[in-house]
Amino acid sequence: VQLQASGGGLVQAGGSLRLSCVVSGSVRTINAMGWYRQALGKQRELIASKSGGTTNYADSVKGRFTISRDNAKNTIYLQMNSLKPDDTGLYYCNLRFNGWGNAWGQGTQVTVSS
Repeated sequence: VQLQASGGGLVQAGGSLRLSCVVSGSVRTINAMGWYRQALGKQRELIASKSGGTTNYADSVKGRFTISRDNAKNTIYLQMNSLKPDDTGLYYCNLRFNGWGNAWGQGTQVTVSS
């Protein structure tokens, strides 16, 4: 299973971006999906996740970011609104699947200018 992330870029504070993560390969069951962020010099942190009917967000993005999935397109999205300079970082998608599977996207850079 492979994940291909895209959609990052440079945006001004207050702007929006939508990240995409295309899933390819043999996925029978999705156990959980998530988006992580790693700022320069900091640890990777989970900012949005969805498992079954439960969705969770880090406090820093709650109310501004939305994780979703389009089954027909095999794609996971992260809609990011009201972006702040603190949202700058590398964004990674993650998929837990088929019970024990765990796959990561390659990371897409988001830079928010003030």
